[in-house]
Amino acid sequence: MRTYILLLFTFINVAAFAQTGKIKGQVTNGSGEPIESINLILKGTGRGTVTTASGDFEFNTLPAGNYQVIGTGVGFKRIEKHVSLNADETVTLQLTATEDAHELQTVEITGRRETTYKNDLSFIASKTATPIKEVPQAISYITKEVMRDQGTFLMGDAVKNMSGVNQFTFYDDLTIRGFRMNGGSTTQLVNGLRTFSGFWKQPPVNYLERVEVIKGAASALYGNTSPGGTINRVTKKPLTTPQKSLTFTTGSFNTLRTLADFTGPMNEKKTLLYRLNLGYVNAQGFRNLQFDKNIIVAPSVSFLPTDKTRINFDLVYNRSNSRLDRGQSVKGNDLYSSSIKTSLNAVNDYLNEETYLITTSLNHQFTQNTSFNVAYLRTGYSEDLLEHRSSNVNGVDSAGKSIENLVARQVFIRKTKSFMDNVSLFVNHNFNTGIAEHKLVAGYDYIQSMTPKGSGQQTANGYLLKAGGAAAYNAKTPEKYIFYNYTENGVVRSIPKPNISHYDLTLQNNNMEDPSKYTFNVITNSATTPVLYKLHGLYLQEQLKIKRLQILLGLRYDTYIDKKNYTTNNEANVTQHALLPRIGAVYTLTNNINVYGTYTKGYNPQDATVQSDPLSGGPFDPIRSSLSEAGLKTEWIDGRLTANVSVYQITQTNTLYSANAADNPNLMQQIGEEKAKGVEFDMTGNILPNWNMILTYSYNDAKITDAGSKTTDQVLVNLQKPNAPKNQGSLWTKYTFVNNALSGFGLGLGGNFVTERNVSINNTQTLPGYALLNGAIYYKIDKFQFQVNLNNLANKTYWVGGYDYLRLFPGAPRNFMATISYTF
Repeated sequence: MRTYILLLFTFINVAAFAQTGKIKGQVTNGSGEPIESINLILKGTGRGTVTTASGDFEFNTLPAGNYQVIGTGVGFKRIEKHVSLNADETVTLQLTATEDAHELQTVEITGRRETTYKNDLSFIASKTATPIKEVPQAISYITKEVMRDQGTFLMGDAVKNMSGVNQFTFYDDLTIRGFRMNGGSTTQLVNGLRTFSGFWKQPPVNYLERVEVIKGAASALYGNTSPGGTINRVTKKPLTTPQKSLTFTTGSFNTLRTLADFTGPMNEKKTLLYRLNLGYVNAQGFRNLQFDKNIIVAPSVSFLPTDKTRINFDLVYNRSNSRLDRGQSVKGNDLYSSSIKTSLNAVNDYLNEETYLITTSLNHQFTQNTSFNVAYLRTGYSEDLLEHRSSNVNGVDSAGKSIENLVARQVFIRKTKSFMDNVSLFVNHNFNTGIAEHKLVAGYDYIQSMTPKGSGQQTANGYLLKAGGAAAYNAKTPEKYIFYNYTENGVVRSIPKPNISHYDLTLQNNNMEDPSKYTFNVITNSATTPVLYKLHGLYLQEQLKIKRLQILLGLRYDTYIDKKNYTTNNEANVTQHALLPRIGAVYTLTNNINVYGTYTKGYNPQDATVQSDPLSGGPFDPIRSSLSEAGLKTEWIDGRLTANVSVYQITQTNTLYSANAADNPNLMQQIGEEKAKGVEFDMTGNILPNWNMILTYSYNDAKITDAGSKTTDQVLVNLQKPNAPKNQGSLWTKYTFVNNALSGFGLGLGGNFVTERNVSINNTQTLPGYALLNGAIYYKIDKFQFQVNLNNLANKTYWVGGYDYLRLFPGAPRNFMATISYTF
């Protein structure tokens, strides 16, 4: 009998086992990348598992029936999937995890998991983790994936993908909606904190997660900012998942580039995370005598001792050796009279720069609804410069008449250092009153910018005097100057002998020069004048949500303090105050479409170095601005693709422009009023998981509407602002094949166009419009990717910007970059 019972139980167990099934699958993000450490349970069964590094999971020996799979992970929306399982069946699931703005930290301390062209969140636009579609202001951005696919290394190449953003020069120098913003000012942000650059070099982007622009003044949160927009560079943050990559690039202009990116946890509990970005670049560029060597070290460490406390440390160190390129000069008004390679440097010129940015930040969650954030950014910059450059005028003959073949030159020898500190602290508090949801932000900023005593500059220019020394040429007293004979087209002309040899556009005389033979003057220069500038800012912001309507109200009170005559016995405080309001609203028309409007005011004290410069013609009144903007923010194709449109009007008063005075290049003039009116369109995202796209267009009518009180300046009225094209746009798309025959193969295609621009407000010189076509080929096999980027396929001659026809900034001719990357 016992034997029969054992056989019966064995039969029942075997039968039960034979009737079981399996549920398995993979969890990925929107672009198909696997996600590790997602917790999965079968509701009501007590069964659970966690996804592997490849995003895989599996539930075995399940009886036939209906199941509910639930997935959760920090920073992701809850996943729910109903499954019907038959006997002896294996069900394979492909689950997608979507980032949840409300589950993320209120400041960016751990890294962005998304790996697509699309970014859903903005931290800087409201100092809360707010979906971009719910921010009542236009925001453009470029993710690291776009920059990788386009082979981008410098900021100027990244911003061409943004509507309304245009280069002004080769340097860290842009116009946004027609208003100039450059790295020499103190209105740039890194991780939402104030910084600056040395102006001469575009920042590299290899250590950046994304570049974003808040269009219009961001003054209600950040104080004095450009009315056109504020650029924020977001550095790569540590990830909880180990990732490592090495990238090698070579190509045109003797370019050699080596990059590394390592990230992951430093302990088993994943409470200590790291990221390390390294870069070495050695490139000559397409311009004569130009080169650029960069060493970049950018570590980041995040410490997450509890679920409520997050601490982060970031360092970006960049050492650069190059020559300062002041641009191309041409004969008269003929843009094509000299090669775009023409540079006025001497062989022994140099520009050595060193920049560091050190950031520490703390985020603590007191309760589910209340958090405290404090961050500190220290920026340091040093410059060692020797340059031969244009004096912004042509050489002259004995009668003072210009000679178009000759460009007068000057020499600068400069050593300087600058520092900036920014302390930012704010409190976020969320609460409800009835049907209304509230997000309250209250904060304080302290900013200090300093150029200490110890900087200096020597300048050599002018024409040699018989009595010794040098001076500007005066045709009324030629007997005071030394002359020599210059032959032009067979005609001999007597011309004054320059202190620095003229650059002959016919001979292209780039020689090694001996600065010890020049007559130098030690001058007061705005770049080396000791400066101390401080800002104290208090702000309060409310984000109110009632069903479909969201209202944003902000108010900031700033106190600006300049140390006039800093480091002298006459040192004194110059104090200014500003009250800056911001109001905006977003209304959800449908699940796909939000409509918004905003109004804000801006205030900008004139640059402290300009105000302190006795040659500038100041002191000058502060800059005031206002922004009115409305638009639509939409999402399509299950949220994979966004399409946004905005219309705006910006008014600014008291802008400073160079007076273009030949005898005083530091002299400035103040314009009464400027207005920019325009329309912008941005589309970003994935049409298919393997098909990415960016499309932008902007129309911008940016004009001087009031030239001030001087009668001679009235000719400036209705003149389009410098380097502010009326029309510009861009397109970039990448398609990766997924069928077996072409699996791993991809193609990229795109370009950008810019219409005609003025290069100065004081003459009629213009730059022609241009349209460029770029392409790329990709092939990925296992952990290797091969990539070739082809730029300016039609080999167009064009100029990205300029000051005048003696200082033009041409774009690169046809070129290619070949890249191999290894991810492990």
